[in-house]
Amino acid sequence: MKKSSENFSDCRETRQVHRSALSDPRFRRYYPVSWFSSLGAWVLRFLLGWSAWELTHSATWVGLVGALMLAPALLLSPWFGILSDRVNPRQGLRLSMLIHSAITLTGAVATWSGWYDRTALLILAATLGVATSLHSPMRLALVPLLVPREALPSAVGYSAMSFNIARMVGPALGAALVAQANISAAWMVAMLLFMGSFWGLSRLTVERDAPAGPPTSYPDQLVAGFRHLLQRTDLRLLLALTALNGLLGRTIIELLPALSGQILQGGSADLAVLVAMAGLGSVLGGLLVSRQAADLSRLLTLVCVAIALAALSLISLRWFTGLTGLAVWISGLSVVTTIAGTGSQTLIQLTAKSEYRGRVMSVWTMLAMGAPALGAALLGAGVDGFGFSRVSLVAGAVGVCLVAGLYARRSDVLTSDNP
Repeated sequence: MKKSSENFSDCRETRQVHRSALSDPRFRRYYPVSWFSSLGAWVLRFLLGWSAWELTHSATWVGLVGALMLAPALLLSPWFGILSDRVNPRQGLRLSMLIHSAITLTGAVATWSGWYDRTALLILAATLGVATSLHSPMRLALVPLLVPREALPSAVGYSAMSFNIARMVGPALGAALVAQANISAAWMVAMLLFMGSFWGLSRLTVERDAPAGPPTSYPDQLVAGFRHLLQRTDLRLLLALTALNGLLGRTIIELLPALSGQILQGGSADLAVLVAMAGLGSVLGGLLVSRQAADLSRLLTLVCVAIALAALSLISLRWFTGLTGLAVWISGLSVVTTIAGTGSQTLIQLTAKSEYRGRVMSVWTMLAMGAPALGAALLGAGVDGFGFSRVSLVAGAVGVCLVAGLYARRSDVLTSDNP
């Protein structure tokens, strides 16, 4: 039996010698692939969120579409996590890019033919949710195969940087294409980005160790993965913090189309500005986490403080008005939300046993995506009835209480026995 403090002590020893992930040629070949897929994903998410508001002018509908883009992770991520422990994750990512390409092609054809309506919107959003449930565990399982352990924090940081810069550039690109060309052209550009990622993955060579023994059934592996989590107090705390972070800051970011429409009465350009500012905040947050040492006490404190600041930001929403004020508010919220999410992911990546990593990270994905999906559906309905200011005030107050309770248990994590 090992103590969780010993687990993180091992991480500190590894982290003392910093190694850039870009020094490994395999990661250098993979990194452009992640840029293409992230850019395509954010263009696609912008198109679905913007069209949800344009078709309905309802925060409930925007929340529903946001939930459909994320909710399948609640059911499917653990199963795809098992798969990522059994197969080469590169193949799973190639399949994901094909599904993403099919979504964008369908959106382009439906828009051009005049068939794009609420039903088509829901189908495409749900399909994207399934594709994302496949993509995320495979991506999280692939990165540790491309770099040595001492370069893993760098690889996680670089991956977060590309994802969050794409969060800024992707919506701006989507808005520009909608405004200057047409929405069909935006769909097709997203498809080309996904196909570029597929081509890059096809040229990437990835090897993984063979399983230690004959594979057991999917249900048995699922049970084994959850049993491992139940025995790890440190992982349970990090996953609880991930879920809380998703229910607070990430939920509001999922509702940005409604926030822009209800508070600013703005169009696609205003929404693109808010999403881009959220991306800028995420870049800053990811950069801060990438500079941290793998110290349990420091990182746990950083994650908890970030979630507390996110909750306080929700309480302060009523004091920010106009595009400039709201953009600053969104950027700040995104900084702390990314610190919490990336910090917990880094700790879990470093401490999870290799034979369980895919399953553990699939649960992280399930919470990181599923919690905002649940929050978007609930808060979206609440916003239609009571407005953003009241709903964010209540959510922020509850969040402060919950994170205080989780932070109070940090000493239990440091002293409890973990296998």
